[in-house]
Amino acid sequence: MKSKQLISRDIEIFYERASEETRLDKGMGIFEFERIKSLIEKYISSPSITIIDVGGGTGKYSEWLSLKGHRVHLIEPVQKHVDQAIQRANKLKNKYTVQQGESKKMPFPDNHADLVILHGPLYHLQKKADRAKTIAEARRVVKTNGIILGFAINYTASTLVGLLNGLIHKKSFFEMCKEELTTGRHNPADGFPWLLAEAFYHRPEQLKQEFIEQELTCLNIYAVEGMTWLDSNFFAHMADDKKRDTLIELLHLTENDGYLLPFSPHMMIAVDGI
Repeated sequence: MKSKQLISRDIEIFYERASEETRLDKGMGIFEFERIKSLIEKYISSPSITIIDVGGGTGKYSEWLSLKGHRVHLIEPVQKHVDQAIQRANKLKNKYTVQQGESKKMPFPDNHADLVILHGPLYHLQKKADRAKTIAEARRVVKTNGIILGFAINYTASTLVGLLNGLIHKKSFFEMCKEELTTGRHNPADGFPWLLAEAFYHRPEQLKQEFIEQELTCLNIYAVEGMTWLDSNFFAHMADDKKRDTLIELLHLTENDGYLLPFSPHMMIAVDGI
């Protein structure tokens, strides 16, 4: 079946080259996966609910949710990821469904899901109007009193990385950071082909406002990594039970602190689908 062109060609090329399938199995991705699962679980109200996983990639979160007994529907624009997600679903007894599609026009009826998870759309759509359509669609397909969870990249993310590893002194990298800090728009710097393709990086208050503009109620915003990743020996300390406990306690202590949210590369907003 011929792939539909549902996203920017630059984003599609990025994912053709990158391995989203293995990203959560190594490095910071391992922590990200476990942390996001714990955040999602905060908003699962019963043993078997209907969930739409928007931009669900290769299906790792859909697989986890299906194994827990939920009815899961994955929608994803990248054909490569759709194929991988189908392969993963076919191995399960409680299969999740997989459809190629986009967040701005979901193939689901009104009031369909108890929980809608926006995994990639909020940072892969540079135009505010497109993000507004996505949020409006999430509101349409979620049930009354259901929950929408939206994941975003912080406007400070590249700058913090650049400061920690010296990349900030590379002219093209610094120019990229300046654009992110002032407008939120991210385009990969020249000479850094491994950086994420075109995207939008939110300020925490901006993320909240985009949902409020769609007449949704913000319940909370969570830091995903928080400040813990700034530990100079993060991976070694996460392998030590006592030191890991300290880092996790710090994360929980500060996860909703609005002043500290910009120190976390990723954040999650939870809203009530009234």
